[in-house]
Amino acid sequence: MNHTVSDVGQYKGKSEMFYEQSEFDVRCEWGMQGVEKLSPISDVVIIIDVMSFSTSVDIAVHNGAIIFPYRWKDDTAVEYARLKNAQLASFKRRFSGQFSLSPSSLVGIAANTKLVLPSPNGSTLTLASMGKHTLAGCLRNCLAVAEYTAQLGGSVAVIPAGERWDDGTLRPAIEDLIGAGAIISYLKGTKSPEARAALSVFKDVQHCLDSALFSCSSGKELTERGFSEDVKLVAQFNCSNAVPKLRDGAYLNQSIIADNVVKQL
Repeated sequence: MNHTVSDVGQYKGKSEMFYEQSEFDVRCEWGMQGVEKLSPISDVVIIIDVMSFSTSVDIAVHNGAIIFPYRWKDDTAVEYARLKNAQLASFKRRFSGQFSLSPSSLVGIAANTKLVLPSPNGSTLTLASMGKHTLAGCLRNCLAVAEYTAQLGGSVAVIPAGERWDDGTLRPAIEDLIGAGAIISYLKGTKSPEARAALSVFKDVQHCLDSALFSCSSGKELTERGFSEDVKLVAQFNCSNAVPKLRDGAYLNQSIIADNVVKQL
C-alpha cells in the first residue's frame, strides 16, 4: 500500500496526540520529551529531580532564599548571576563552604539570598516548561506541593527528570519516579497509566525510603563520592511545607513570598 506525503503528515500529527495523556487529569512522563509533550496542555507542571535539584530548591526556598534556575555551567552563568545581582552556585558538586547542587550545602542559606543554580536536568526542564504554573517537587515537600496543586486546579503534568548516561541520553532514575509517585499519591482526579505506574513504585518503597534511596544507582554513586548526607536529606519525607513556584524566572516559596519581593527580581 502506497502512502502519500499527506498521509504521512496526518499520521505524524495524530501520533503526537498518543503521548499527551490528555484524557487524564494527572499525567506523568520523563525528561525533556515529557516537558515538551505535556507542559503545553497542562495547567500545572511539577519538576521532579530528587538527587538533587528539586531537593536543593526545596531546602533553599524553605529558608526564604530565591533560586534562579540556569541551564549552563559556563561563563554565561557568571554573567547571568551578575545581571540578577545574585550569587552563583559552584559548578562542582562538593561542599567546600560554597553553595552548590549538593542539598547539604544549602541547609544554612539565609533568607532573601539570591542564588543562580545551574543544572543540566532540573533547571533545564524548569526553563523549558510552558505550563501556567511550574513547581519543584521532591520527597521532602510532596504533600505541600500536592495540596497547592489542588488549590490551583486543572490538569497536572508530573515530570521525573532522570539522569544522563555518559553519552548524554536519558537514564530513567528510580528516585525521580519515587518522588513523582509520592506527589501523585496525594493528587485527586483521573490518572494516566504512566502516573499510576509511578504511584505503584512509590507505594512499593514508601515504608523503606532510606533503604531504597541508598541502594539505588544514584544513591550508591553519591555515597561513594562522599555525599551520604545528601542522600539522607533527599530521603526525608514530608518534612517541608515549602512550595517552590517559578515566578519571573526564579523559584520562590509560594507559601511565604510577598509580592514586593517578586518585583525586585
